Amino acid sequence: MEQLALIVGLLFATVVAVGFGDRMRLPYPVLVLILSAALTFIPGFPDLQIAPELILPIFLPPLLFATAQKSSWVVFRIRWRTLLLMAIGLVVVTTAVTAGAGWLLIPGIGIPGAIALGAVVAPPDPVAVESVSARVRMPRRLTTILQSEGLFNDAAAIVIFQAATAATVSGSGIGPEIALSFILGAAIAVAVGMAMGWITVLASRLIQSTVARSAVTLVVPFAAYILAEELHASGVIAVVVTALEMKRHARAEDAAERLTGAAFWDVVELLATGLAFGLVGLAIKRVIDEEGSAIFAMLPAAVVICLLVIVVRVLWIWLVAGMIKKRGTELSRLSFKDVIVLSWCGMRGLATLALALALPLTLDSGAGFPARHEIIVIACAVLLATLVLPGLTLPWLMRVLKASEDPSVERDAARVLARRAQSAAQAALKNNPLIKELPPEKLKILRSRMTRLYAELTDNTGLPGTTAGGGKLDEAAAGELRARGRELVVAVQTIALDAARQEIIAARNEPGTDPEAADHVLQQLDLRTMIMPE
Repeated sequence: MEQLALIVGLLFATVVAVGFGDRMRLPYPVLVLILSAALTFIPGFPDLQIAPELILPIFLPPLLFATAQKSSWVVFRIRWRTLLLMAIGLVVVTTAVTAGAGWLLIPGIGIPGAIALGAVVAPPDPVAVESVSARVRMPRRLTTILQSEGLFNDAAAIVIFQAATAATVSGSGIGPEIALSFILGAAIAVAVGMAMGWITVLASRLIQSTVARSAVTLVVPFAAYILAEELHASGVIAVVVTALEMKRHARAEDAAERLTGAAFWDVVELLATGLAFGLVGLAIKRVIDEEGSAIFAMLPAAVVICLLVIVVRVLWIWLVAGMIKKRGTELSRLSFKDVIVLSWCGMRGLATLALALALPLTLDSGAGFPARHEIIVIACAVLLATLVLPGLTLPWLMRVLKASEDPSVERDAARVLARRAQSAAQAALKNNPLIKELPPEKLKILRSRMTRLYAELTDNTGLPGTTAGGGKLDEAAAGELRARGRELVVAVQTIALDAARQEIIAARNEPGTDPEAADHVLQQLDLRTMIMPE
C-alpha cells in the first residue's frame, strides 16, 4: 500500500509541477525530479523500487509513441542526414570519447566496461527535450532536429550497451559485428512496426467504440516494443515506426477518434513523464545512500565525463553544421545561436538511468561487474548536469539570445493549410449533386459558412464558430437550419468538411508541411464536425 501511495503522490506532484511550470515557464519533468529527490531526504520517506530491466519497457513505449505521433514519414525522408548524424553519429562519438576517458580515469573498468559507460551517458532524452522546447517557443526547425535525434538515439545506445555488457560478462571482446547487429535489428524492428501499424489500423476500423479504439493505441506501443525485443530487434524503432504508420493511414471520417485519442494521449504522456522523472529523483537518493562517502572519490571522474559529454555535443553540432553545405539541409542553415540552443538541449534522462541500473551484478567468472558503482554514480552526475541546469536555464538562454520563434511563423503555416482546407471544402460543395436540392436561402447560408471556414480555422481562440463578428450570423444560420429541414444541409456540410480533412491529411504527408501545424488545423475541423447538429 505504501508503494501505491507513493505512485499516486508522484502523479499528484506532476499535476502541481505542470501548473507551477506553466506560470514560471519551466519544464515540469525537471521540477518533478527536483521535488522527488528533495522529498527522499525526509527521514522515513518510502522508497519505490522497480526492477531495472522493467524501467525501459514500462516507460519508453508510451512516451516514444506520444512523441512520434507528432511527426511523419516525410520528416524522416527529408531529414535522414540529421537522423544519421545526430541520432547515430553523435551517440557513437560520445560513447567513444567518454569510454576513452572512463578507461583512463577509472581503474579496472576494462575496455568493454568503459564502452558500457559511454553508451549509458550518450543518448539525450527525447521526453525532457520535448517538454522544455514546448515552453520556450523554440523554432520548429530546431524542434524537428531534436525530435529526429531523440526518437532513435536510444536505439543506438541500447545496442552498444547490450554488446558491451555481454562482452564484459563473458570476458570476450567487441568487434565490428556490432554494426551488423544494429542494422539487422533495425530492419527487423521496422518490419515489426509496419506490421503492428497495419494491424492496429485494421483493428480500429473493425471496432465501433471510440473509447475502445483509443484504448487499443495504448496497448499497441507495448506490444510492438515487446515483440521486437523478443526478436532481438530494437523495440525503440518498432514503436516509432508503429506510430508513424498509424498516422500515415489516418482517415478523414475518424474525427471523434482523433479528438478522443488526442485528449487521452495528452494525459498519458503527462502522467507517464512525471512518474518517470519522479523515479529518477528517487533513484538518485538511493545511489547516494548506497555509495555513501565513496561518492567523493568518484567526483573527479564524474566531472570530467560531464564536461566531455557537453563539449562533444557542442563540437559535433558545430562540425556537422560546417561540413554539410548542401542547400535544403536543415543542418547547413544553423546559426551560432542555433548551435548553442541545440547543444544546450542535450539533456539526459530516463534511458541513462535505466541503463546504468541495468548493469549486471556479476560476471560469468563470479566476480562483480567492473566499476559498476562508479558507472552508476557518473550516470547520475551526467543526468543532473545535463538535465537540471539546462532545463532550468533554457528559458533564460532563449531570451538572452532572442532565439524564440516569432508566433507569426506558426500562424502563417496554419493559414496556408486552412486556405487549402477551405478550397477543398468549396470544391466539394460545387461538385456535390445534393446542392441542386437545396433551396436558395439554405444554399446561401451553407456557402457563407464554408467561406468563413478559413477564418474559423485560423482563429486564435482555437474554437470553431467563434470568429470575430461571426457569432450572430452563425446563430441566425443555426436557427434557420433547425427551422427548415437541416438534415440535407448537414449532410452536404459533412461532405465538405470531409473533403477539407482529407486535404489536410494529404498535406501532412507532403514535404515542407509542419506535422504539428497540420494536426492543429485538423483538430479544428474535427471539432467543427462534432458540434454540427445531428
